Amino acid sequence: MAARIRKGDRVEVITGAEKGKRGEVLRVFAAENRALVQGVRVVKRHQKPMGMGQPGGIIEKESPIHLSNVALVDPKTEKKTRVGFRVLEDGSKVRVARATGAVIES
Repeated sequence: MAARIRKGDRVEVITGAEKGKRGEVLRVFAAENRALVQGVRVVKRHQKPMGMGQPGGIIEKESPIHLSNVALVDPKTEKKTRVGFRVLEDGSKVRVARATGAVIES
């Protein structure tokens, strides 16, 4: 199955406590249907020191969010949209925004 949300995409959270927040996808965990989105679902974790270069303490990092809770932001209109697929004349398959039909560059 082709991925509708990919690394580098700009997405908006559509439900939950973080609703309305936007960010860039840092990583996609396809097996768990989750994505790591920059600035969304930030949690605090206690971390031990890792050698001389990295001190320990309480750090803040993003936690994965389910893909059903995010929507892609249309590059043309800056509104959230669904993702479709289209085969171009040269035979390549591309993602398109359902709202405007614009090709989504990955």
